[in-house]
Amino acid sequence: MAGHDLIDGYLATFARRLPADAVDELADGLTETYRRHLATGVDERAAAAGAVAEFGTPDVVIAAFVRQAPGRRVARLLLCWGPAVGLCWGTALVLGHWPVPLAVRLGVGLSLLTVIALLVVAATGLHSYRRTRLAAAAGLGVVGLDGALLVAVALTAPPFTWPLALAVPASLTRLALTARAIPRLLAHS
Repeated sequence: MAGHDLIDGYLATFARRLPADAVDELADGLTETYRRHLATGVDERAAAAGAVAEFGTPDVVIAAFVRQAPGRRVARLLLCWGPAVGLCWGTALVLGHWPVPLAVRLGVGLSLLTVIALLVVAATGLHSYRRTRLAAAAGLGVVGLDGALLVAVALTAPPFTWPLALAVPASLTRLALTARAIPRLLAHS
């Protein structure tokens, strides 16, 4: 690790709570800061303590990483975009008088609630980077729900309505962007 027991212990705290690349980034910064303190003539213990103090408490550092986590950003975007797309689909279903069986409505509703719950968990909180990883699972759910709606439109050819004209491109766009983000989210796990 960084070369001093105090710094190694500090980094070990992060190893349990952050991805390896984030811990490596912290280790590099701490090593530089430690060497800079040593260059001023202080002993190793004081240099290590000074470097750790400059970086801050583990909770503060972890919160900074969580705020910038790709999963958190994607979850927040999907939560912002979701109600507008959902409103378009809901209006299209009502105005188009789609005959949707109760079992399908319940299944889609339960799936949607699960996706929303995963997104809320991924988008909130500042103390767990691992929670932000749930955005990848929620993203898969979004892709599945949007895909199912688009397939239903293709197979049933419902009557054309203005909400459907908005819902289809909105879902296509969200599906494409979410599918593109998922590998990036998985890479940061």
